[in-house]
Amino acid sequence: MPQGRKTRFPAIIQHGWHVLPRVVVDAYNEELEDESGFLGDRANKGAFRSILDQWRKNIGKNGADPFGDTPTWKLTKSQLDKYLEGDDPLAAGLVHSAVEEFAGELATITARFLQLEEWKTTEHIVVGGGLSGSHIGRLAVGRALLLLKEKGFGVDMSTITNHPDEAGLLGGVELAPSWMLDGHDAIVAVDIGGTNLRVGIVKLKLKKGDITRAAVWKSSLWRHQDDDPSRDDAVAHMAATIAKLVEEAQEEKLKVAPFITVGCPGIITRDGTIAKGAQNLPGDWQEHDFSLSGELAEQLPLINGHEPLFIIHNDAVVQGLSEVTKMEDVDHWGIFTIGTGLGNARFSNRK
Repeated sequence: MPQGRKTRFPAIIQHGWHVLPRVVVDAYNEELEDESGFLGDRANKGAFRSILDQWRKNIGKNGADPFGDTPTWKLTKSQLDKYLEGDDPLAAGLVHSAVEEFAGELATITARFLQLEEWKTTEHIVVGGGLSGSHIGRLAVGRALLLLKEKGFGVDMSTITNHPDEAGLLGGVELAPSWMLDGHDAIVAVDIGGTNLRVGIVKLKLKKGDITRAAVWKSSLWRHQDDDPSRDDAVAHMAATIAKLVEEAQEEKLKVAPFITVGCPGIITRDGTIAKGAQNLPGDWQEHDFSLSGELAEQLPLINGHEPLFIIHNDAVVQGLSEVTKMEDVDHWGIFTIGTGLGNARFSNRK
């Protein structure tokens, strides 16, 4: 091989594979720790609620709480957005103070990530997850970016472009070369989180192999955390939802590809098992002989006469893939997903 020439690896269809059609996955599911535990726990959605709750307790000692008797975890993101932009200065100041403190934690954790070997050359970080779709989330990201700039980091940050609820479905389209999807109208995509399970039909809108126009046609959400199901119940619910949505799509004359993408927390091995990081899912998903694709294949009907091909990858990786077309002006970029945990993935664009 001529000196200075880099080896070019082909994209391979495989669970958890790092060489994808348009990016290389440099790292994902990093679990940084300090003396108090996992750093990601300081910048997930629960951390923001805890910070806000502590501020409520502090001011409650010296006056009325502007949120009354409503528990902090029952305040919706839209309610908090209204408080932040409303006429009550105490309520606005309370939300702003929580956002400011949370942004400081996010900036500190980002700085730690940027010291990792795999993250050092990162030029841009996209922030996804449910919080990113709100004004308080965008404000927290903007404030964290300012703090990073003040510390001398050259990285940029932005919130995810697609709706956070759909990004984890849309990114699945990027797991396969476009030629595999040619001749089909849609695929099935599954996004498994520590709180919710979402299944959707992603309409491809293919034109000359271009998959960037894909959009979610229909989706179904199950908040499994409220029901506390067993692993088998969760898989059965997933299979039933997939079968129902495929049937509805076929009734609308959509030709659904026998191709199902799954975004799931944890380290995904080549055979589709989960090595670690699935502690927030119902039951034991890290059991060495548990195969999600195998369980689903047994419970699903054929799709257009074919057994479906499954591709499973980490949920932060899949959510990040929805942003591929927006990151074409940089070489190295990453994603944080603020959810039950702090999901993370780092990518290098393939030229």
